[in-house]
Amino acid sequence: MIEFIIAVIFLLITPGPGVLTTAGIGAAFGYRAGFSFVGGLMLGGFINMMIVISGVAALVLAVPSLRGVLLITSVAYLIYLAWRIASAGAKVGFAPAEAPLGFQNGLMLQFINPKAYVVSTTLFSGFVFLPDSPVIEVLLKLVVFNLIWLPVHLAWLAFGAKIGSLNLPHNRQRAINIAMALALLVVVGIAIRTSL
Repeated sequence: MIEFIIAVIFLLITPGPGVLTTAGIGAAFGYRAGFSFVGGLMLGGFINMMIVISGVAALVLAVPSLRGVLLITSVAYLIYLAWRIASAGAKVGFAPAEAPLGFQNGLMLQFINPKAYVVSTTLFSGFVFLPDSPVIEVLLKLVVFNLIWLPVHLAWLAFGAKIGSLNLPHNRQRAINIAMALALLVVVGIAIRTSL
C-alpha cells in the first residue's frame, strides 16, 4: 500500500493536461473560479478509472482505427489548450476569455486525457496489495487516490491563482505561459510516442 501511495503522489504532481489547465484557470480567473472545473475533472477521472478497471478501455484501444481517432482527438485538444495558454500574451492563464472553463470542460478533458488513462492503468493493474480481495483492493485504491488527487489539484489551482495575483512584468508572464504550454506539449509528445 505504501508503494501505491508514493506512486499516486508522484503520478499526480507531475504536470499533465488536468493540472496545467487547472493552474491556468486559477491564474486567469482566481481560485474559486476553478472549483467547477476541478469538480468536472474529479468526476471525469472517476469515470475514466471505471473505464480502465472494467476493461472497456482495453477493448476500445484494441481496435486500431478507433484508437487512431481517439489519439488524434486527444492530441488536437491538448494542442488547442497549449495554444490557448501560450497565446495569452502578457496575462498569465488563458487567451482572452470571459469565463473560466467549467464543469463540463473538466469532465470532457478526462475522456481524452492520455495521462489519465496511463495513470489509471498503472495504478489499477499494478501495486497489488490484496490479491485475495480484488474488489476491496480496488475500493481502497479509489479512496486513497481521491484523498490525494483533490488536494493536489486544489494546490495547483492555488498556485495558478497566486501567480495570477502577482504583478509580474509582461515578459515574465509571457515566459510562464510559454513554459506551461511547452509542458503540455511534452505530454502530447509522450502520448504520441507511447501510442505508436
